[in-house]
Amino acid sequence: MKNFFRKVGYGIGVNEDVPNDPLTWALDQVKDVPEIIWKGKIYTEKELRKHYRDWVYGDRKKLRKKYKNDKTQYKIQKDKLRHETGQKFWESLEISIRHNEAINSKYPVFNKLWMFWGNFFAISEKDFLANYSTGPYQREIIRPNLNQTFEKLVYDVTTSWAMMHHLDNSESAGPKSKTASQDWRKKKKEPATINENHARELLELHTVSPKAGYTQEDIIQLAYIMTGWQRKYSKTSLETGNIWFNYEYHQPGKKNVLGKEYKSGKKALAAVIKDLVNHPNCREFIAERLCRYLITDEPTKDMKQPIIDAFKKSDGHLPEIHKAAIEVAFKFNDKFRKFQTPENWFIQVAKVGDLQWPPLPDTMDSYILGIPPSRKQRSPERLLRNMGHHPYRAKQPNGWSDHSDDWMSPELLIRRLVFAQRSFAFTKLENNNQEFYEKVISKNFDNPDKILNYTMKQDSKMRRKYEMNILLFNHPEFLKA
Repeated sequence: MKNFFRKVGYGIGVNEDVPNDPLTWALDQVKDVPEIIWKGKIYTEKELRKHYRDWVYGDRKKLRKKYKNDKTQYKIQKDKLRHETGQKFWESLEISIRHNEAINSKYPVFNKLWMFWGNFFAISEKDFLANYSTGPYQREIIRPNLNQTFEKLVYDVTTSWAMMHHLDNSESAGPKSKTASQDWRKKKKEPATINENHARELLELHTVSPKAGYTQEDIIQLAYIMTGWQRKYSKTSLETGNIWFNYEYHQPGKKNVLGKEYKSGKKALAAVIKDLVNHPNCREFIAERLCRYLITDEPTKDMKQPIIDAFKKSDGHLPEIHKAAIEVAFKFNDKFRKFQTPENWFIQVAKVGDLQWPPLPDTMDSYILGIPPSRKQRSPERLLRNMGHHPYRAKQPNGWSDHSDDWMSPELLIRRLVFAQRSFAFTKLENNNQEFYEKVISKNFDNPDKILNYTMKQDSKMRRKYEMNILLFNHPEFLKA
């Protein structure tokens, strides 16, 4: 069952013992939310949002006006502002924290599930969110909720600053709300209209899925319920203010979503989320996504049903849902291999290959605002971008694909080959020997002889040192878990 350690985690490190009971090993990791082990400075979402404010205000209100007729100088000053606000640094720091948890903590299974939910509730690449907000959003909103109910997770995600900004709910105003008749709207010719983005994604991507059979009218009604939830806007903070409920923007009157009526007001959002997460289609959708992430692109009813049952029995308690998913993955471990996304593969390479990764806390803590980050300080973001799978820069609101075929293009496979070659630069000197690779292979594969025969040929002494990394890390058994 050694493959199971890579299926639900990232494999067994060369200095770690192989657990005697793989299933218990995995289940014990999802009971609660472990403390983050990163020893360096960790910035809060509010701290980074302040830097985001400085970036947006500085560019929009100062530089664009001052250098309106000088594009060259505008570009120079904009680059300067990037460094003054840390725009080129924060996401690399967040990736370092993220990878350190996956590789070095005692809870790789928990962290793999954290990454699943981060992608499930994705923030797509827009408005510099990846630079400042997506990392702390996943760390402060999603991670702490993984020992709570799915209902609470959805509510906290829905009302988070990052998701509200990402899906433009602040721009949504009820056509019959108080703000609809305000004079400033007439002067600016900005009638009060709803923005359906957030409501649509809450139904389609975060809860019931299109299989629930909701209509366009359901989306509109849900958008009415969500009117009033917005960022506080001011001339100095612009759109970076805290989330609040603005009654002046809220559509009055009763609303009807999926056949159920909801009263007007702030509490309606919590009420409709409660009903959506307890909808049968929501339970099936979550089971489908978890199975697709851990096991196979085409989950069967036998795979999904235990997760659905656990969801229903526990009222959506996430640890119970996770336990059921792990047990299903264990049951089908020998029958299915899932082609890994680039980031999952990369973390596995770093874990089992005992690479010097991620950059050390001291390296990241030495960053100084106003100065361009060093090559090492920017390496996490650049490396993942080069691999075609930047975790905080999904192209669409539905996140990065969890279908294997989407990651098997010639270009993406070549990128893995390139990194496998370059990964030798991160190899510790004491690991540059045959004994090390034999240990790695024996601890992480159920058929080690097959891989050993492939990588340890008689002419291996004649190979260049990095070729072992290329052969092992791109072996079909390594690419799948």
